[in-house]
Amino acid sequence: MTVSRALRDDGSVSPATRARIMKIVARMNYVPDQSAGTLATKRSGFVATLVPSLNNSHFAESVQTLSDEVESIGLQLLLGHTAYSTAREEQLVESMLKRRPEVIVLPFDGHSPRTNRLLKQANVPVIEQWEIPSKPIDYTVGFSNREAARRMAAALIERGYRNIAFVSEEDDAWTRGAARRAGFEQAMLEAGLSTSHMVRYGKPPMTIEHGYEVGSAFKRYFNSVDCVFCVSDAPAFGVLSAFKSQNIRVPEDIAVVGFGNFEVSRFSSPAISTVEVDAKGIGRETGRLICRLLGGNEDPSPIVRHTPVDVQLRWRESTL
Repeated sequence: MTVSRALRDDGSVSPATRARIMKIVARMNYVPDQSAGTLATKRSGFVATLVPSLNNSHFAESVQTLSDEVESIGLQLLLGHTAYSTAREEQLVESMLKRRPEVIVLPFDGHSPRTNRLLKQANVPVIEQWEIPSKPIDYTVGFSNREAARRMAAALIERGYRNIAFVSEEDDAWTRGAARRAGFEQAMLEAGLSTSHMVRYGKPPMTIEHGYEVGSAFKRYFNSVDCVFCVSDAPAFGVLSAFKSQNIRVPEDIAVVGFGNFEVSRFSSPAISTVEVDAKGIGRETGRLICRLLGGNEDPSPIVRHTPVDVQLRWRESTL
């Protein structure tokens, strides 16, 4: 019994005794059976975390920061990759819930009806990230993609741009992209400007290649446009590269704007103006929320349902 308590490190075994036990455990190369511990304590010790992309640096930064936060209370992450698929998300949610996670963390990209039901009936805290759903399941950490895009579009209008195109996916499967497009349209309509320059191209997420293909068709899409606002930095870089290959000057002939503040926007030539998203902040605030929900934080203030993470407009060389 003493050995079992020492392995669980529940504080009931003296440090000296536990040190002797752990020394023997290490010499024997013994690995405790965590599943047995889960049954005994009814604690799994992990946070189920879903990400839509393994190539997106924002998700990598957010997950790393989240991991650092929850490790402070002895939790680990179990990561699932949805590939922007609602069907895949549904499968992963069902699979992970069978493992009894302490918390489930996932981006809000528009869940399937069944995923919504599974999460609402899960009896564990659910944290939705990267957006503010109109009907959150439990807790949210993030920002309004619609409002962020509206702010950027309104700022472009203030700078004198009038014929602005918006480049996004050809369908609304990625709801955060659709929200950004809606925010752009809102700003244009509020200013009494046309929203006729809406370019829908490619499946989500839009890539550099998608942007390059769109930018290569300049006369088709952008002949009367003074600024191109892309749904993310990847297609913005592709558009910029295509314009350069056609000797179209940025920003003198046409401006280019992205969303996300990825490295590609900071180190392109010219550097791309963009909406900066605090990926580490989302991971950090999610981790802190988990610590509070599971009793690992002594902060006495009430736990709020939504934790906002701010975004900033970053002006660079691709706009005047």
